[in-house]
Amino acid sequence: MDSTLVEVVRAAYQEGRELEDLTRPLGDPDTVYLGQALAKPDMTTTTDNYEDGRLIGLHLDNWDRLPYADKHTGRRRICLNLGPGTRFIILGTIDAQTVCRTIHPDDHPLQYPHTQDYRDYVASCCPIRVIRIRLAPGEGYVAQTEYLLYDGSTEAQDQPSAAAFWPGHWPRGIPPTLI
Repeated sequence: MDSTLVEVVRAAYQEGRELEDLTRPLGDPDTVYLGQALAKPDMTTTTDNYEDGRLIGLHLDNWDRLPYADKHTGRRRICLNLGPGTRFIILGTIDAQTVCRTIHPDDHPLQYPHTQDYRDYVASCCPIRVIRIRLAPGEGYVAQTEYLLYDGSTEAQDQPSAAAFWPGHWPRGIPPTLI
């Protein structure tokens, strides 16, 4: 199922090409370039909470605002490491619907799965396995970040790393995977 598929990719980025246009040839005319984020070296997680200046940590995106029944149909996100340093994606291996069913056993069909559900899941002593995947400059990932817990990281790296982001509807293999 593509909703839980995470692909590590290498970008076909050509110098001088606008980042906004990078995903245009990938087949989704409704793709939106979200912009870039710069992560300092040695950050355990990289996503800022703009409301209080702290880091969010592992989280779900909610660009599509999908309810429980549709959460697995959200757009997949392409993230490209622009460098200069290496970065990582940190991923939870349990999906949002499973967590939501556990935390809200009686009313999960009425829920909008959220990062707080994962926090409640862990607080109730349920385990979450997390993996970390290395992304060199020019590499990235395609993942359904509204369905899988994730964040970026530059932990143990001595250079900053910028990343660019695009949500869109891409089938598996678009762009070609590295692994």
